[in-house]
Amino acid sequence: MKNSHALVVAIAATLSWAASVLAGEAGKSVVLAKADLKWKALGSSGIAAAPVTGDMDKGACRFFLKYPAGLVTPMHHHTANHHVTVISGTLTLTVGGKVHRLGPGAYFMLADRAGHIAKVEGNEDVVFFIQAEGPWDVVMAK
Repeated sequence: MKNSHALVVAIAATLSWAASVLAGEAGKSVVLAKADLKWKALGSSGIAAAPVTGDMDKGACRFFLKYPAGLVTPMHHHTANHHVTVISGTLTLTVGGKVHRLGPGAYFMLADRAGHIAKVEGNEDVVFFIQAEGPWDVVMAK
């Protein structure tokens, strides 16, 4: 009985901690119209990001990411685990040797520095919404 009580207390403490991390921006409502997004180029490949909350260079953040039509990324990974929703366009995502064709409304989560390749299909840019659990980086495969 003592062990199950300790387990309940540990789970409650963990959930409480997780809730406080996720609510780090509690009290700060954010409403942005598409026209208010501030896109910034990320390098010269036509990729752009529009930050929504957090600082992409310093910690957990949420942002829109745009891949231009025709883009094919080399194999790479990101240090931070991240959750992604495809907003527009069509993408082929290769993860762990499996190819996934994803369109608007599709969701994926990449964890543990999962290597992947992304290819924009068709002649429409792909726009994602990303929630990264840490600073955003791109680490090319060697």
